[in-house]
Amino acid sequence: MDKKYMCYCGLYCGNCAVKVKVEPASKILYEEMKKAGFEEIIQMIPDGDKFWSFLKGMVNSVCVSCKEGSGNPGCAVRICAKNKNIEMCAFCEDYPCEIFEKYFVGYPILKHDNDLLRDKGIDVWLKLQNERQSKGFTYTEKM
Repeated sequence: MDKKYMCYCGLYCGNCAVKVKVEPASKILYEEMKKAGFEEIIQMIPDGDKFWSFLKGMVNSVCVSCKEGSGNPGCAVRICAKNKNIEMCAFCEDYPCEIFEKYFVGYPILKHDNDLLRDKGIDVWLKLQNERQSKGFTYTEKM
């Protein structure tokens, strides 16, 4: 497992739908369009240059985790964790705090994962993320 995909909140960006589904699909689309000659004519299509630049960015996997600089710089969880100098929120003495109420609604699995982090540690949590990743899991799917 790559620790660069660990987020302060307890999500693992390696299991994000962008990483698991969108990036691989982008690579296929880019290669197919390149084979079909679109690289030479893309500027003739309205906003083609913007699209091509975006697609190449998706292929190059520019997104990692909030701890590595991706994501929303204004994220309340990120700001709080950085201010408290903690590796992950599950290890904060104030966890769970009011910031997490909305995250638990959007990511119900997050409570379980953070409890696992607190009780069993990062290695066990990473093992779970690895198992999920090997099955093609994304946070957009129901468990």
